[in-house]
Amino acid sequence: MTTVFWGLMIPFAGTTLGAACVFFMRREMHDGLRRALMGFAAGVMVAASVWSLLIPSMEMADTAKRLSFIPALVGFLFGIAFLFSLDRITPHLHIDASAPEGPKSRLSRTLMLVFAVTLHNIPEGMAVGVVFAGMTSGSANVSVAAAFALSLGIAIQNFPEGAIISMPLRTEGNSKAKSFWYGMLSGAVEPVAALITILLTEIVVSALPYFLSFAAGAMIYVVIEELIPEATRDDKTDVCTIGFAVGFALMMVLDVALS
Repeated sequence: MTTVFWGLMIPFAGTTLGAACVFFMRREMHDGLRRALMGFAAGVMVAASVWSLLIPSMEMADTAKRLSFIPALVGFLFGIAFLFSLDRITPHLHIDASAPEGPKSRLSRTLMLVFAVTLHNIPEGMAVGVVFAGMTSGSANVSVAAAFALSLGIAIQNFPEGAIISMPLRTEGNSKAKSFWYGMLSGAVEPVAALITILLTEIVVSALPYFLSFAAGAMIYVVIEELIPEATRDDKTDVCTIGFAVGFALMMVLDVALS
């Protein structure tokens, strides 16, 4: 149980450390650095979706032979649909956007910025939770090292995400302390989502392949819908592409070397 606890808290620690950058960095983050960090986060999430979630999902269903892709396909599509729905019903504001998305709301720009990042973090928490659920159940061929590799990879990409949310909050006129707390709290949803996912998979162990691919679909949605468009705004794609390649390669190496 202690192993699972620390595994769930590592990504949250990454967000917290990233949010703390508001105490040491200038009032605004350099645009090129922000784009590179978003690309890096996107690369980590795509690699994690493939090696840590979709491939294990198909391996668990290997007894079905040619139909082993079905749990991965169904879960993946439901994950996309889930985040699509959340995106439509939750008022939120993306960085650099002039108008909020979702239903009309009287919430402040600060809270809607936090909600946007919180939406990112839900599938990441689910991904960590479902992998640790697979580890504890012993039915997904997920080793302790592989579970912690995903947790560490998510934490690494959470570090820039924490900075990316706390710095704009500071620019919006919030104090450094308030910007830090909001940035940190945006990552608190991850261990909560992870714990809920673990509890659900314990109730329905046979659904684990679907949960694995569900988390993958949710993360891919975030990458395509939010991270890549924000990082490549105004056709400035080079820095984002380099960041993506580094993030993807790092997560791939972590997963394969530690599995």
